[in-house]
Formats: sequence, C-alpha cells, structure tokens
Amino acid sequence: MSNDLRGKGLLAALVLFLGALLLSWFTHGTVVVHNDRERNIYIPDELTMPLQVKVAYNGTDIFFRYRWPAKQPSIYHDMLKFEGGKWVRLGKSVAGPQTEGIYEDRVSMMVDDGSVPEFARYGGYITIGDSMRFFTHEAKKEEVEAHPYLGRKRKQEEVRKYLPATRTDINDWRSVVPEDELAALRKGGYFLDLWHWRAHRGNPVNASDDEYVFDARSGDAGKAAFSTNWDPEKKQPKFMLDPQKTNHRALNWDDLAQRKLGFDDVYYITDDTAAPFDPNFAWKEGDTIPRRLLLRGRGDGSHADIRVLGSGRWKDGFWEVTLKRAMDTGHPADDKIFVDKRVYNLAFGVHRNANGSRWHNISLPVTLGLGRDADVVASRFEASEPSWDQQWKTVTLFYPGQVSWPMLNSVQHAGAEFIRKGQPVTTHHSEAQLTQYGIEAEFAEEIRRQWLRTLFAGIALIVSFGFALNQLLRSKQGD
Repeated sequence: MSNDLRGKGLLAALVLFLGALLLSWFTHGTVVVHNDRERNIYIPDELTMPLQVKVAYNGTDIFFRYRWPAKQPSIYHDMLKFEGGKWVRLGKSVAGPQTEGIYEDRVSMMVDDGSVPEFARYGGYITIGDSMRFFTHEAKKEEVEAHPYLGRKRKQEEVRKYLPATRTDINDWRSVVPEDELAALRKGGYFLDLWHWRAHRGNPVNASDDEYVFDARSGDAGKAAFSTNWDPEKKQPKFMLDPQKTNHRALNWDDLAQRKLGFDDVYYITDDTAAPFDPNFAWKEGDTIPRRLLLRGRGDGSHADIRVLGSGRWKDGFWEVTLKRAMDTGHPADDKIFVDKRVYNLAFGVHRNANGSRWHNISLPVTLGLGRDADVVASRFEASEPSWDQQWKTVTLFYPGQVSWPMLNSVQHAGAEFIRKGQPVTTHHSEAQLTQYGIEAEFAEEIRRQWLRTLFAGIALIVSFGFALNQLLRSKQGD
C-alpha cells in the first residue's frame, strides 16, 4: 500500500474516531431533568421534609397535632384583582410554586380502618389513577365533563384521586364500575377519610375541610366552610369587604405581593365581614377582593365535623396546627369512626411554599394505635383537651413525582411482581429512593432516548477506535 493511501486511511480513521468522541461528549451528561411548566413538570428544590405528629383522645373526641417547617407562611389564596378595568383572577393552581405567591399552605391526612387493604401497604399511591390532573398526560376537561357518571352526575371537571376497585380497568379512568357496585363498596367501608386543613379557606374561621376518596375525591355531605365569591354572568365578585366593619372595600394588591398582611390583619372575607358588591363604586387599579368567601358558621352536616383547636399558626419557621373531631361522628359513610383498642392506617401530605395540586410532599403509610402498639401511639386522657406531654413522632415526607397506580402495576415497574404478592412498599424502598424514582418517572421518555443516544455514541466510539487502531497497525506493518 502506498504511503499516500496509508495516510488517507489514517486520516479517515482519525476523523471517524474524533467524530465519535465528539458525539459521545455531546450525548453523555446531557441535561434531562429540567422544569417544563407546559408539560406540568416542576421539580421542587427540597425533595424531602419532616412532619411531626401527636395524637390524643378521651373516648369522645380525638385530636391530631401537626408541626412542619416552612420558610414563611402562605396564607393568601385565590384573589380577584381589578386590572385594566376588569376583575382578573390571580392565584390559580399551576405547575410548581404559584407565580404570584398566592397559594395557601395545607396539611392533609388520609385515614383507613382496614377496609381498604392496599392502603396499609402502599399508602396514597393507590389513589393516583390513570390520567390524573396535572400529570403530563392528564385527561382533558371536556372529556371528563362528557363522562356520563363522573362528569354529568358527579360534576367532575378533572380526574382526581380515586380507589382502584371503583374502576373495572385500573388503566382507564373512564371505566367506572356500575353504580349498584359503587354503593355496595361504599356501604362496606371501601373509602378513605380525608382530613384537609387549609391556611386560607378554613383556618381563619377555625375550620378544616372534611372529605373522602372513593370514586373521586369529594367533600362530605353538607356545606363546606367556604364558597366561591364570583358571579360568572356579571364577571365580578358577589361580595366586597364591608367598609363599616373592616374599613375597607378591597385589599391592596401591593400589600399581598409584598406579604405585608399577617394573621391579625384583614386578608380574607367572611360572611359576617362581607357586603353585596357595588359595581358603581370607583374601583381603582390594584383593588383586590378574595375569591373565596369564608363561612363563620363553618359549614354544616358531615362536611363540618372537623374543627381547628385554637388557631393554626406559623412561628419561628414552623407551622403548628391542631385538629379536633368526634371519635364517632355519626356519619360512617363519610368518616372513619375511631374506636379504642383499634389500629388505623394513615398517610400525610403537606403543601407549602405556595405550591398547590400534586406539588406536595407525602408520606408512606403509618399505623395509628388507640391503646395499641403502632408507629404513632395515641395518648389517652380524661380532660376536655390534651396536655400534649408525649413525644412527637417524626414522619419523613417526600415528593412523589408522576407515579401512578397503573404504572406501578405495569411492566414498566420492576417491582410489580412484589405488588401482586402483596409485599409492602417499605420492604423495598425508602422515602429518599421513592422521590428519585418519582422524578425519573417524570422523564421516563427523555431518559430512554438519552440512553439510546449514549449507547449509539458508545458503540460508534468503540468501532471507530478499532478502525483507527487497525489502520495504524496496518500502516506500521507497511513501514
């Protein structure tokens, strides 16, 4: 072989090798995990957090005390701002932190008495079904509204939490079982009791929302402690602040944006501080009226079973909230009835830092014992209120990402076989692992493409290196 041909072969080999090396450089380490609000993706800065819990009961009432860290209290929620001559809604739930910072802090707790057996093993994961709201591939509003049961009868607009047995196919949110079967499941206790404290929509009137998870997430029977302060036909608030009682007709947007209003200020509107909205008043730019009207009577029926003991308060970097409810509310179709000497299953959730919807931290299932050994042991007392002299139980909460019950039971999940065998999640995963898996699930398609690109680049690099080495050896042999 002539020197000219050998030189060209070596040059081609070198170019091929350098090209493959460059390809490997650009494909290896490419950033895959990134926020993308248009796809409902936003990864929180803090992926785990502690929640401290105490429980006490006296045979008549049961009390839950929660304590968790937050950089600052988020007590504003869902406002109507006068802007450009019209009322504009600000504070709507978005992917990740609310952009104006107008979203309330919350603590929630799901309770079961053993009637939902999967809950004790997998916690809230079983409530995350197909096409959940704020997932990347969420069901469209018009699809849900058109559903003959969920949309037309239950008035749902989005796919919210639901339990697996309420669907004939866990991979299809539409496949609701017949209504007679739903009624039988509910009568048999197949639902989760959902306690839901909100820093704006309930705390100022010492109320907590009382909900349940069954075929959807819904409020208990009766009236909630808040309603919507908006007239859709007139496109204006229904009520304004009563100037005779509050010295205001509206809040000032700048006060909210700069977080000047605290617990002792007027930052909400209640039925006893409200006056009918006056459309003829000279409203000015930046006037703001809360879009939620709080009810001082705190609702009624089963929906009003839970009360805030004292007031939920944030101090020195921590929220502390105490909830109180009758052990037997008389509403067994909506509430889990607490009985002495029994063990219950709990799962907790916390929203903070102006995050709403699925951008919360959740816990794995935790057992609660009333006079029984458990993860959390309730303290028995005889007075009307507990002394809270027992130790806190610290529960680790984590960001769950886009992990659904259908996915966990599919071939995509290596642990699906363990779920079929009924092995609890805690036997295989820690909270730190689960939050990483949750993030991976948000980027499953991107990670797969990245893996294929990296694999191709690696193979190309090996082949080009072999070709270059072969050309170099042949060149030396020719010498």
